Amino acid sequence: MGSESGRVKRGEQSRISQWLRRRPKPAPEDPAAAREELLLAVAAAGLPIAPAAHPVGYRCSCDRVGCPTPARHPVSFAWQTQSTTDRAQIERWTRDQPQANFITATGMVHDVLDVPLEAGRSALERLLAAGIEVGPVAESGGTDDQARMLFFTATRGTPEDEDEWWPCELDCHPETMDEHPGLRWHCRGSYVLLPPAALPGDFAVSWLRDVSQPLPDPLTLLETLTDACAAYAGTAARTPAAVAWPLGR
Repeated sequence: MGSESGRVKRGEQSRISQWLRRRPKPAPEDPAAAREELLLAVAAAGLPIAPAAHPVGYRCSCDRVGCPTPARHPVSFAWQTQSTTDRAQIERWTRDQPQANFITATGMVHDVLDVPLEAGRSALERLLAAGIEVGPVAESGGTDDQARMLFFTATRGTPEDEDEWWPCELDCHPETMDEHPGLRWHCRGSYVLLPPAALPGDFAVSWLRDVSQPLPDPLTLLETLTDACAAYAGTAARTPAAVAWPLGR
């Protein structure tokens, strides 16, 4: 009886092993499909997007000699009017331009508070510990002085009195980004690079908290982010700057 039971068990194990070998292995995730899904999720959340340049080695895919922001800028000067949430258009872009990065135009639906990565990590920890609704957060890789953290918020909009808000054209552009090591407020006329994005030097832009998180009021984050930037600037013997950062020309 015991030997018969042993033969049955061995037979069952053999059949299970054969079934496991025959069962199709799950296909690896298609990076292009995963990228498109992430971008469509951004559009579904109401954030308009447009194609951007991409890295070619350590250079930019654009034809500008010595591009100051390689792989970080839109491909079209009309990016503000080109930006869209239309699913069909985004699918065409992602399939026709498989290497392209994408930007999202700020100041219409959302703003972005952009801080040094070290300051951002400190602020994010403090905000979450305090139970504050943080919203989507992305990390933009780079060297120590280039790496940033992006806090996506609801836009403050355009008040009736223009004098109480920033004009569309200030003197801060991508070429002057090194002059503003502290907090940058991307509002009307500005943009940020969206995850997933590739950067020169094998760096990337990726989500820490995706767009399924509701957009908070930027003022609920501002004090903590400003304090974190001040501490960061203090360690580097620099004075933080808080600026609105429109990028269109």
